[in-house]
Amino acid sequence: MALENDPIGLAIQDFERTQKNAEIIVSSDLFDDDAIPVAHLFRTFNEMPELEKQALKLCTGAVLDVGAGAGCHMRHLVDQGLSPLAIDISAGAVDYMQRTGFNAELKTIFEIENQQFDTILLLMNGIGLAGSMEKLPAFLIQLKKILRPGGKILCDSSDIIYMYEDEDGAIWIDLNDGYYGEVQFNMQYKNAATGWFPWLYIDFENLSDEAAAAGLRCTFIFEGENNHYLVSLEHL
Repeated sequence: MALENDPIGLAIQDFERTQKNAEIIVSSDLFDDDAIPVAHLFRTFNEMPELEKQALKLCTGAVLDVGAGAGCHMRHLVDQGLSPLAIDISAGAVDYMQRTGFNAELKTIFEIENQQFDTILLLMNGIGLAGSMEKLPAFLIQLKKILRPGGKILCDSSDIIYMYEDEDGAIWIDLNDGYYGEVQFNMQYKNAATGWFPWLYIDFENLSDEAAAAGLRCTFIFEGENNHYLVSLEHL
C-alpha cells in the first residue's frame, strides 16, 4: 500500500509493526509546530481527556465514528456492546482498523448514502472537518441527513480567540482576513505528508447559529482546557 500522502496511516502501521513510539509533526499558519506521539492514536479510555470520555458515555444505538484514526474510540464502543461504523480518509488507518476487526470504510460523510445513525461522533476538534465557515452549512446539512430522528451528533471544537490576545488582554483581529478560526495545516510523518489543508475552529455562539440554520439544536455539554468544548446537535 502506497502511503506517501498518508502520514497518519503510515504512522499507525509502523506502530502496529514495531510498537516503537514516534511523532507526527503538525505545522500550521497560526500555531507553532506541534508533535503528536503516534501512541496517542492508540490511547485507552482511561488515557483519554475528560471531554472524550463524556462523549463516549453518551453514545447509543447505531454509531458512526467520523475520522476514526486507529480506532481508539471504536475499541471502547465495542467493549460497551455497540457495533459502530468507522470512516476515515486515511487508507492506512482504515486498513489497520479492518484487520483489527472493526467495521471501517474509506470515505467521507458526503459519500454515505441510504444510512442513518443514532449517534454521530466527531472528536478531536471533529467539526473542523468542515474546513471553513463557508463550507460549514453544507457539512451540517449532510450530518443532519444521516442522523436519525431523536439521534445526536457529538462534536467538539475550540474557540481560539485567545491566540489573538495581547499581553494587556486586547484582541487584535484583521476583519478583512475572514473568520479567525480558519486555519491551514500540514501533517508529516517520515517522508509522508498530507500537504496543506483547511481546518475550522469555531466558537460556540457561531456554531449554535449555523446549526440552527441547518435545522439542528446545539446543546453545550462540557468545556475543557483552552476553550475546548463538547456539544450535542439534534434535530429541531
